[in-house]
Order: sequence, then C-alpha cells, then structure tokens
Amino acid sequence: MVQRDAIVVSEDSSFVVYKHFDLKDRRVEIVRLNKGSLPYSVETASPDARRQIVEVWKRFGYKATVTDLAGKATHVFDVYLDFYPPGGRGSLLESVAPTTSFTVLLANGGADEAEFTKISQIQVQGDQLKMTLRNGQVEEGKFLMPTNQPVEVRLLGITDQYNPASPQVFDFSLPLAKIKEISFD
Repeated sequence: MVQRDAIVVSEDSSFVVYKHFDLKDRRVEIVRLNKGSLPYSVETASPDARRQIVEVWKRFGYKATVTDLAGKATHVFDVYLDFYPPGGRGSLLESVAPTTSFTVLLANGGADEAEFTKISQIQVQGDQLKMTLRNGQVEEGKFLMPTNQPVEVRLLGITDQYNPASPQVFDFSLPLAKIKEISFD
C-alpha cells in the first residue's frame, strides 16, 4: 500500500493514525492503520513539506466562501457537511456519514440531492435553502436530515490558518443554522 501526501497524526506500537485527502470523497479524512495488517513504512515530513501537502489538498477539495449570520465571510477549502449531536454534546445514536451534497425537499413536493459541484450558491434561512445551481436553475426547499434522530448539521473545512500538525482534519466548523450564505468557487 502506498499513501502519499499524508500526514501522521499519531503512532504507537499497534497503530499509525494519519490524515490524507480522499479524492473520491473530495475531503480530508483520518485513517487508523493496524501495523500488523499490511506492510508499511512511514517517512515523516518536515513542517514545510506538511504545509505543501495541505496546499495540494486545497487544490482538489471543494472551495467556498461562507458568510455567517453576522456577515463575516470566510474562504474555506475542502468543504463538507458533517452531523453532530445537538449543540455538539453527547453522541449520535447512529452513524451518519459526512457528505458533499445537500438533500432538499423541494417546495413543489419533489426532492433533490445536489452535489457541491452542481451548486453555485446557497442562501440559508433556518432549515430553508435557496440553491442557485451552476446551470442557472434555482431550487428552494427544506434541508433534509439524513436521520430521524436529533442532529446538528455543520459545514466543515480548512482555512488558510490551518495547522498541518493539528490532529483535526478541519479548522473551520459552523452550524448550518448560523450560516447566511455559501458561495462555491
């Protein structure tokens, strides 16, 4: 197994934990590798090399400018949605996978799952979304949660201030309820 452009988060006698950019999911992910499962070698990168790795990640992930309810705009790389217990406390009763799409119950009664690649801009008002798609079409409706359990949806990603040595795969996290607008690059 060859994993390039990865950053080791921790290592002990049993496991190597690293973060890398998953091209299929188009986001940074954490991997926990059991040292006995496959042959491996680890070459630790210098701080400058880790910064260069993060710059590579930024080129391939979704990019957006996120404006919060107070009007503060933040440019975010490797953007994705993830789901947390309400208020970020406790744990979810079921596993809900992160996603790079918005699922919406449309005002006309239909539903759509719009991948970030198809979206130009989203205006958010509570759980109501107004999505302007790249083809010019506008869709309005209610954000559909992927579970019937109580969850808080958050937009996550990395900013220009992201520290490559961080064990986290993001340094930007904002609940959807606190977002006014998302403009995808």
